[in-house]
Amino acid sequence: MTSLNVSDQEAQHLCFQEWMKLQEQDLLELLHAHHHSSSSSFSASTSRTSANSDCHLKQLIAKSIKHFQDYIDNRRHFARNDVSAYLAPTWCTTLESSMIWISGCHPSSFIRLIYALSGRELESHLSNYLQGKRYGDLSELSTIQLKSIDELHMKTIRQENRLSKMLTSLQEEIADQPIAIIANEVGNFAEICGEAEEALDKHAKCLRHVIEEADKLRMETFKELAMNILSPFQALEFLVASKKLHLCVNAWGKKRDLQHGRNRGTVEGNIYPTLS
Repeated sequence: MTSLNVSDQEAQHLCFQEWMKLQEQDLLELLHAHHHSSSSSFSASTSRTSANSDCHLKQLIAKSIKHFQDYIDNRRHFARNDVSAYLAPTWCTTLESSMIWISGCHPSSFIRLIYALSGRELESHLSNYLQGKRYGDLSELSTIQLKSIDELHMKTIRQENRLSKMLTSLQEEIADQPIAIIANEVGNFAEICGEAEEALDKHAKCLRHVIEEADKLRMETFKELAMNILSPFQALEFLVASKKLHLCVNAWGKKRDLQHGRNRGTVEGNIYPTLS
Protein backbone atom coordinates (compact mmCIF):
# COMPACT_ATOMS: atom_id res chain seq x y z
CA MET A 1 0.00 0.00 0.00
CA THR A 2 1.14 3.54 -0.74
CA SER A 3 2.79 5.29 2.21
CA LEU A 4 0.61 7.56 4.31
CA ASN A 5 3.50 10.01 4.79
CA VAL A 6 2.29 11.92 1.74
CA SER A 7 -0.80 14.07 1.26
CA ASP A 8 -4.17 12.47 0.55
CA GLN A 9 -4.05 13.65 -3.05
CA GLU A 10 -0.53 12.30 -3.63
CA ALA A 11 -1.47 8.98 -2.01
CA GLN A 12 -4.54 8.65 -4.24
CA HIS A 13 -2.53 9.46 -7.36
CA LEU A 14 0.25 7.06 -6.43
CA CYS A 15 -2.26 4.30 -5.69
CA PHE A 16 -3.62 4.65 -9.22
CA GLN A 17 -0.13 4.94 -10.71
CA GLU A 18 0.94 1.69 -9.02
CA TRP A 19 -2.24 0.00 -10.27
CA MET A 20 -1.56 1.05 -13.88
CA LYS A 21 2.02 -0.21 -13.68
CA LEU A 22 0.74 -3.51 -12.34
CA GLN A 23 -1.77 -3.68 -15.18
CA GLU A 24 1.09 -3.43 -17.66
CA GLN A 25 3.14 -6.09 -15.88
CA ASP A 26 0.18 -8.47 -15.70
CA LEU A 27 -0.63 -7.87 -19.36
CA LEU A 28 2.88 -8.77 -20.50
CA GLU A 29 2.70 -12.00 -18.51
CA LEU A 30 -0.75 -12.80 -19.88
CA LEU A 31 0.35 -12.07 -23.46
CA HIS A 32 3.27 -14.46 -23.06
CA ALA A 33 0.92 -17.18 -21.82
CA HIS A 34 -1.52 -16.44 -24.65
CA HIS A 35 1.21 -16.73 -27.28
CA HIS A 36 2.38 -20.03 -25.78
CA SER A 37 -1.16 -21.41 -25.66
CA SER A 38 -1.99 -20.22 -29.17
CA SER A 39 1.11 -21.88 -30.64
CA SER A 40 0.31 -25.23 -29.01
CA SER A 41 -0.85 -27.98 -31.32
CA PHE A 42 -4.47 -29.13 -31.07
CA SER A 43 -7.11 -31.06 -32.96
CA ALA A 44 -10.89 -31.41 -32.87
CA SER A 45 -10.61 -34.29 -30.43
CA THR A 46 -8.19 -32.68 -27.98
CA SER A 47 -8.35 -29.58 -25.82
CA ARG A 48 -6.19 -26.57 -26.58
CA THR A 49 -4.14 -26.87 -23.46
CA SER A 50 -2.91 -29.69 -21.31
CA ALA A 51 -3.87 -30.07 -17.67
CA ASN A 52 -0.57 -28.44 -16.70
CA SER A 53 -1.19 -25.50 -19.02
CA ASP A 54 -4.71 -25.05 -17.65
CA CYS A 55 -3.29 -25.02 -14.14
CA HIS A 56 -0.78 -22.34 -15.14
CA LEU A 57 -3.50 -20.22 -16.74
CA LYS A 58 -5.69 -20.53 -13.66
CA GLN A 59 -2.78 -19.29 -11.54
CA LEU A 60 -2.34 -16.24 -13.79
CA ILE A 61 -6.07 -15.54 -13.68
CA ALA A 62 -6.11 -15.82 -9.88
CA LYS A 63 -3.10 -13.48 -9.74
CA SER A 64 -4.87 -10.82 -11.82
CA ILE A 65 -7.99 -11.11 -9.69
CA LYS A 66 -5.95 -10.73 -6.50
CA HIS A 67 -4.28 -7.59 -7.89
CA PHE A 68 -7.72 -6.16 -8.70
CA GLN A 69 -8.95 -6.96 -5.19
CA ASP A 70 -5.82 -5.40 -3.64
CA TYR A 71 -6.42 -2.21 -5.63
CA ILE A 72 -10.03 -2.07 -4.48
CA ASP A 73 -8.93 -2.58 -0.86
CA ASN A 74 -6.36 0.23 -1.16
CA ARG A 75 -8.96 2.57 -2.65
CA ARG A 76 -11.34 1.77 0.19
CA HIS A 77 -8.62 2.68 2.69
CA PHE A 78 -7.94 6.09 1.13
CA ALA A 79 -11.63 6.81 0.54
CA ARG A 80 -12.22 6.81 4.30
CA ASN A 81 -10.55 10.22 4.47
CA ASP A 82 -11.53 11.69 1.09
CA VAL A 83 -14.39 9.84 -0.57
CA SER A 84 -15.53 12.63 -2.91
CA ALA A 85 -12.17 12.46 -4.72
CA TYR A 86 -13.13 9.00 -6.01
CA LEU A 87 -16.26 10.34 -7.69
CA ALA A 88 -14.26 13.03 -9.52
CA PRO A 89 -10.72 11.57 -9.67
CA THR A 90 -8.05 14.06 -10.71
CA TRP A 91 -5.64 11.20 -11.45
CA CYS A 92 -7.78 10.10 -14.39
CA THR A 93 -7.73 11.74 -17.79
CA THR A 94 -10.82 13.65 -18.84
CA LEU A 95 -11.61 10.86 -21.32
CA GLU A 96 -11.56 8.31 -18.49
CA SER A 97 -13.59 10.62 -16.25
CA SER A 98 -16.27 10.88 -18.93
CA MET A 99 -16.68 7.10 -18.80
CA ILE A 100 -16.70 6.67 -15.02
CA TRP A 101 -19.65 5.08 -13.24
CA ILE A 102 -19.44 5.40 -9.44
CA SER A 103 -15.65 5.62 -9.34
CA GLY A 104 -14.95 2.98 -11.97
CA CYS A 105 -16.28 1.13 -14.98
CA HIS A 106 -19.75 -0.34 -15.30
CA PRO A 107 -19.52 -4.00 -14.21
CA SER A 108 -21.73 -4.86 -17.18
CA SER A 109 -18.98 -3.56 -19.49
CA PHE A 110 -17.04 -6.76 -18.72
CA ILE A 111 -19.90 -8.75 -20.20
CA ARG A 112 -20.28 -6.46 -23.21
CA LEU A 113 -16.57 -6.99 -23.87
CA ILE A 114 -17.12 -10.75 -23.87
CA TYR A 115 -19.92 -10.41 -26.42
CA ALA A 116 -17.79 -8.16 -28.64
CA LEU A 117 -14.79 -10.50 -28.54
CA SER A 118 -16.94 -13.56 -29.14
CA GLY A 119 -18.57 -12.08 -32.23
CA ARG A 120 -15.27 -10.81 -33.64
CA GLU A 121 -13.50 -14.15 -33.21
CA LEU A 122 -16.42 -16.14 -34.60
CA GLU A 123 -16.33 -13.97 -37.71
CA SER A 124 -12.57 -14.40 -38.16
CA HIS A 125 -12.66 -18.20 -37.59
CA LEU A 126 -15.92 -18.95 -39.38
CA SER A 127 -14.46 -20.72 -42.43
CA ASN A 128 -12.19 -22.90 -40.30
CA TYR A 129 -15.01 -23.53 -37.84
CA LEU A 130 -17.23 -24.85 -40.63
CA GLN A 131 -14.41 -27.25 -41.54
CA GLY A 132 -14.51 -28.72 -38.05
CA LYS A 133 -11.50 -26.91 -36.61
CA ARG A 134 -11.75 -25.78 -33.01
CA TYR A 135 -9.76 -23.14 -31.16
CA GLY A 136 -11.21 -23.20 -27.65
CA ASP A 137 -11.46 -19.40 -27.65
CA LEU A 138 -14.31 -16.96 -27.04
CA SER A 139 -15.83 -17.73 -30.44
CA GLU A 140 -16.77 -21.15 -29.06
CA LEU A 141 -18.88 -20.21 -26.06
CA SER A 142 -21.23 -23.11 -25.33
CA THR A 143 -24.98 -22.82 -24.94
CA ILE A 144 -24.56 -23.26 -21.19
CA GLN A 145 -21.92 -20.53 -21.08
CA LEU A 146 -24.07 -18.13 -23.10
CA LYS A 147 -27.01 -18.74 -20.80
CA SER A 148 -24.85 -18.11 -17.72
CA ILE A 149 -23.42 -14.92 -19.23
CA ASP A 150 -26.90 -13.67 -20.17
CA GLU A 151 -28.22 -14.34 -16.66
CA LEU A 152 -25.19 -12.61 -15.13
CA HIS A 153 -25.72 -9.66 -17.47
CA MET A 154 -29.33 -9.16 -16.43
CA LYS A 155 -28.46 -9.55 -12.74
CA THR A 156 -25.59 -7.07 -13.02
CA ILE A 157 -27.69 -4.46 -14.81
CA ARG A 158 -30.35 -4.68 -12.10
CA GLN A 159 -27.70 -4.05 -9.46
CA GLU A 160 -26.19 -1.19 -11.47
CA ASN A 161 -29.60 0.46 -11.72
CA ARG A 162 -30.12 0.06 -7.97
CA LEU A 163 -26.77 1.70 -7.18
CA SER A 164 -27.31 4.47 -9.74
CA LYS A 165 -30.59 5.35 -8.01
CA MET A 166 -28.83 5.37 -4.63
CA LEU A 167 -26.19 7.80 -5.92
CA THR A 168 -28.81 10.01 -7.57
CA SER A 169 -30.74 10.13 -4.30
CA LEU A 170 -27.61 11.19 -2.39
CA GLN A 171 -26.86 13.92 -4.94
CA GLU A 172 -30.41 15.23 -4.70
CA GLU A 173 -30.23 15.29 -0.90
CA ILE A 174 -27.81 18.23 -1.12
CA ALA A 175 -30.86 20.44 -1.74
CA ASP A 176 -32.68 18.94 1.26
CA GLN A 177 -32.27 19.40 5.01
CA PRO A 178 -29.96 19.86 6.76
CA ILE A 179 -27.27 20.91 4.25
CA ALA A 180 -29.42 23.32 2.25
CA ILE A 181 -30.84 24.94 5.40
CA ILE A 182 -27.39 25.39 6.93
CA ALA A 183 -26.06 26.92 3.68
CA ASN A 184 -28.99 29.34 3.57
CA GLU A 185 -28.32 30.59 7.10
CA VAL A 186 -24.57 31.20 6.94
CA GLY A 187 -23.29 34.75 6.82
CA ASN A 188 -19.80 33.92 5.54
CA PHE A 189 -19.60 31.46 2.64
CA ALA A 190 -16.14 30.30 3.70
CA GLU A 191 -17.26 29.38 7.20
CA ILE A 192 -18.14 25.78 7.97
CA CYS A 193 -19.76 25.17 11.34
CA GLY A 194 -19.87 21.99 13.36
CA GLU A 195 -23.39 21.25 12.19
CA ALA A 196 -22.30 21.49 8.54
CA GLU A 197 -19.27 19.28 9.19
CA GLU A 198 -21.52 16.67 10.76
CA ALA A 199 -23.96 16.76 7.83
CA LEU A 200 -21.15 16.50 5.26
CA ASP A 201 -19.52 13.64 7.16
CA LYS A 202 -22.82 11.76 7.15
CA HIS A 203 -23.18 12.40 3.42
CA ALA A 204 -19.61 11.17 2.81
CA LYS A 205 -20.30 7.98 4.77
CA CYS A 206 -23.27 7.23 2.50
CA LEU A 207 -21.14 7.92 -0.59
CA ARG A 208 -18.48 5.50 0.66
CA HIS A 209 -21.12 2.82 1.04
CA VAL A 210 -22.28 3.26 -2.56
CA ILE A 211 -18.72 3.15 -3.91
CA GLU A 212 -17.94 0.04 -1.88
CA GLU A 213 -21.09 -1.63 -3.20
CA ALA A 214 -20.11 -0.69 -6.77
CA ASP A 215 -16.59 -2.08 -6.27
CA LYS A 216 -18.07 -5.25 -4.81
CA LEU A 217 -20.30 -5.66 -7.88
CA ARG A 218 -17.34 -5.06 -10.19
CA MET A 219 -15.30 -7.68 -8.37
CA GLU A 220 -18.10 -10.26 -8.25
CA THR A 221 -18.89 -9.86 -11.96
CA PHE A 222 -15.22 -10.05 -12.92
CA LYS A 223 -14.62 -13.18 -10.84
CA GLU A 224 -17.77 -14.92 -12.02
CA LEU A 225 -16.71 -14.52 -15.63
CA ALA A 226 -13.03 -15.30 -15.24
CA MET A 227 -13.25 -18.16 -12.77
CA ASN A 228 -16.67 -19.79 -13.10
CA ILE A 229 -18.09 -19.24 -16.58
CA LEU A 230 -15.19 -19.04 -19.02
CA SER A 231 -12.62 -21.75 -19.66
CA PRO A 232 -9.03 -20.90 -18.62
CA PHE A 233 -8.04 -20.00 -22.19
CA GLN A 234 -11.20 -17.94 -22.73
CA ALA A 235 -10.62 -16.13 -19.44
CA LEU A 236 -7.04 -15.44 -20.55
CA GLU A 237 -8.36 -13.79 -23.72
CA PHE A 238 -10.85 -11.78 -21.69
CA LEU A 239 -8.17 -10.55 -19.27
CA VAL A 240 -5.80 -9.58 -22.09
CA ALA A 241 -8.54 -7.61 -23.87
CA SER A 242 -9.79 -5.87 -20.71
CA LYS A 243 -6.28 -4.76 -19.68
CA LYS A 244 -5.47 -3.58 -23.21
CA LEU A 245 -8.69 -1.57 -23.26
CA HIS A 246 -7.96 0.00 -19.86
CA LEU A 247 -4.39 0.93 -20.78
CA CYS A 248 -5.34 2.22 -24.24
CA VAL A 249 -8.11 4.48 -22.95
CA ASN A 250 -5.69 5.85 -20.36
CA ALA A 251 -3.02 6.54 -23.02
CA TRP A 252 -5.51 8.01 -25.49
CA GLY A 253 -6.90 10.24 -22.76
CA LYS A 254 -3.45 11.59 -21.90
CA LYS A 255 -2.75 12.42 -25.53
CA ARG A 256 -6.06 14.26 -25.91
CA ASP A 257 -5.54 16.17 -22.65
CA LEU A 258 -2.10 17.31 -23.79
CA GLN A 259 -3.56 18.42 -27.13
CA HIS A 260 -6.01 20.64 -25.22
CA GLY A 261 -3.44 21.94 -22.74
CA ARG A 262 -4.66 19.90 -19.78
CA ASN A 263 -2.26 18.25 -17.36
CA ARG A 264 -4.44 15.38 -16.10
CA GLY A 265 -3.33 11.99 -14.77
CA THR A 266 0.04 13.15 -13.42
CA VAL A 267 2.00 12.90 -10.20
CA GLU A 268 4.40 15.78 -9.63
CA GLY A 269 4.40 16.47 -13.36
CA ASN A 270 5.30 12.92 -14.44
CA ILE A 271 2.83 11.26 -16.77
CA TYR A 272 2.02 7.68 -15.79
CA PRO A 273 3.77 5.09 -17.96
CA THR A 274 1.71 3.56 -20.74
CA LEU A 275 1.94 0.26 -22.58
CA SER A 276 4.84 0.26 -25.00
